[in-house]
Amino acid sequence: MIQDKLIDISPLRKYRDYRLLYFGQMISYLGSMITYVAIPYQVYDLTKNNSLVGAIGVAQLFPVLIFGVLGGTYADRLNRRKLLIVSEMFMSIIIFGLMLNAWRSQPSVVLIFVLVALFQSVLGFHRPSMEALTQTVVDKKDYASIGALGSFRYSFGAIAGPALGGMIIAFFGVKGAYFFDFFSFGGAVICLTLMKKSPDPARSTSSPLTSAKEGFIFALSKSELIGTYIIDITAMVFAFPVALFPAMSQNWGGPTAAGALFSAMAAGSLVMTLFSGWTSKVSFHGRAVVIAAVLWGIFIVGVGYSGSLWMAFSFLALAGAADMVSGIFRGIIWNQSVPNSFRGRLSGIEMISYMTGPLLGNARAGWIAQNYSIPFSLISGGWVCVIAVIVTARFLPEFWRYQSPISKT
Repeated sequence: MIQDKLIDISPLRKYRDYRLLYFGQMISYLGSMITYVAIPYQVYDLTKNNSLVGAIGVAQLFPVLIFGVLGGTYADRLNRRKLLIVSEMFMSIIIFGLMLNAWRSQPSVVLIFVLVALFQSVLGFHRPSMEALTQTVVDKKDYASIGALGSFRYSFGAIAGPALGGMIIAFFGVKGAYFFDFFSFGGAVICLTLMKKSPDPARSTSSPLTSAKEGFIFALSKSELIGTYIIDITAMVFAFPVALFPAMSQNWGGPTAAGALFSAMAAGSLVMTLFSGWTSKVSFHGRAVVIAAVLWGIFIVGVGYSGSLWMAFSFLALAGAADMVSGIFRGIIWNQSVPNSFRGRLSGIEMISYMTGPLLGNARAGWIAQNYSIPFSLISGGWVCVIAVIVTARFLPEFWRYQSPISKT
């Protein structure tokens, strides 16, 4: 039946706190995706340098590595709802700083990089807390459904945000984009405040450093977790194309074209998410992740051969659909493998895995495009991604054979 293929929205009806958390974070994410377009567009507009646009990822990398672990550790030690509220407030202050910088007659590129790094540092506390809190407000039997709903939230924000951001930049400049994002945090804070008081995690007698070490030991003990980290990083390092979008858009319409390119992958993700019901019938989750990563690389090659905006948009949408399939099954594996007592720390490690790849990938793509060409950056990266994922899967046979424990019973 068609209903079995569609996304399951029942958790939104059953769980009040999940509903508040979900829609509050959707509002906040929409604003963040507008800024996601504004920052690289502003840097390229000020410098006309693809390498500097790619270097934004380098500025974010060290905060991800440091605060992903630290934030995940404290998400297992402090009240997660309160930690989310404080994080949202700090992130809004940083966006306000970007807005003030944009109002200057000569905006500082250095300040943009500093504020981006600070924002990423706070996000290291925000994301693990959100993931850990989400897991506590729904029953285990709904983990697959909330994984798909989380993917839908991502896809919706990643489509509407860049598209809206492109229009806002075209009419009001990047300062207007930052202004919108600044106020979007208010919606998230209101929803978090309306949630029931969440219980504090069990008191830990170990130090934060020891807790972080325990998280790494747990992650390394699970071959299925290691596989999700390595495959995702491999695919993204070699074939993540986002740093090239500002330069690509210059020949296809400027800000509005940039908005289309930034939202294209999310459009494919959204379609795939809406028809994600079939994923519950798949037993071999490791194979699904590997196959989706290979398809991602092939579609990025297609982007490199595109001669028009809509051809590039189509291939990016297909790539986004493949990435969403990978993301859904990685999320299911994480939820099935990680107990809530480790959820904050493991969410931090997960954040490192799925953000390190794109950040390094942007740096790689920007450097190659600046020194060679944009098509060469895309095509070479896509094919290297395909080969690297296949080779990686060959050396991870247990991950390739990983089967859902639910399907075994």
